[in-house]
Amino acid sequence: MNRILALVDGSAYSESVCHHSAWIAGRLATGVDLMHVLGRREGAEASDLSGSLRLGARSALLAELAEADATRARIAQARGRAILEDAEGILRADNVGPVATQLRKGDLVEAVTELEPDLRAIVIGKRGEGADFATGHLGSNLERVVRATRIPVFVASRAFNPIERVLVAFDGSASARTAIRRMADSPVFAGLAVTLLHVGEDKPAMRDKLDEAAMTLAGAGLRPDIRIVAGEPDEVIDRVVTDDGFDLLVMGAYGHSRIRSLIIGSTTTAMVRAVRIPVLLYR
Repeated sequence: MNRILALVDGSAYSESVCHHSAWIAGRLATGVDLMHVLGRREGAEASDLSGSLRLGARSALLAELAEADATRARIAQARGRAILEDAEGILRADNVGPVATQLRKGDLVEAVTELEPDLRAIVIGKRGEGADFATGHLGSNLERVVRATRIPVFVASRAFNPIERVLVAFDGSASARTAIRRMADSPVFAGLAVTLLHVGEDKPAMRDKLDEAAMTLAGAGLRPDIRIVAGEPDEVIDRVVTDDGFDLLVMGAYGHSRIRSLIIGSTTTAMVRAVRIPVLLYR
């Protein structure tokens, strides 16, 4: 359970996925597994359009369709290998080692679930290849991966920037407390500036939870600031990220307040979609 899985698909986010994976791997002193998954439709058999043709013409068309299917499958595999080769080159240029590559066919979530016991974290782009220009769209594979896995998922932004300042969206939920514990146990956050942000009312019970979280992080050598801001979580967090120049947003994937239920909840969906920095989700 000590490797990083980087999911690359040839989208505009793939290079960022590689650079962020390299950053994490460097801090964990571990290697990276690169994986590209060919969907079941890539190279799948085409529909039989020849039912109304006479026998000779039908047989000829079937042969042409079969040849076209085989060609599509070969092209998809060659493209997948090229994507992995390019990604491996980026990681090696970032001084990552060892790097392993996997080209698989089938369902992405099934492939991730199979590898999960040996993984420390998963890195995936916010949007996939089919959504590069769909600014209001969150990648469907991202949603499915985060729902299915129990390990941290690092959602890469479109471009990589050095990470120095970390904002933690803290709502006092079990997943938020898990995020704090995991941060305290991880060398990834050593030396980084951390701010705990609660969006909501300033109540004594929440203050106590924030103080407890800050003490946990302080025990790991971190010195977090605490902020409480009234408002709607997605709007406030987006504004704080932009105005204060944070480089990474950390949050629990499930919560019991207005920040709730991962990607299924509209607040979290809007927040992950809106911020222009990477988001690290814990469960």
